[in-house]
Amino acid sequence: MKMNDLKQRLRKDRPMITVTLRMPEDVIDDLKRIAPLLGYSGYQPLIRAYIGQGLRADLARLEDAPINRLLESLKAQGVSEETLTRALTSLSPG
Repeated sequence: MKMNDLKQRLRKDRPMITVTLRMPEDVIDDLKRIAPLLGYSGYQPLIRAYIGQGLRADLARLEDAPINRLLESLKAQGVSEETLTRALTSLSPG
């Protein structure tokens, strides 16, 4: 995730919208039970955390997918691992 995107996500004053979501009652009961044990003020912040974790994982996986496909294609065409590593390293900030 880019630093600017991360800063935006960490802002406390991000606008929120109401979403209606139907879930099994026993799942909500479990969320209510474990939320305080995990340090959350209620089950809704826990749901947001779960969604955020899954979303960040999927975004990272999908954002990396084109690069990974390119690397595999270059390897298949005979570009050495060393050359690819040097190229990727030269793109890294800092």
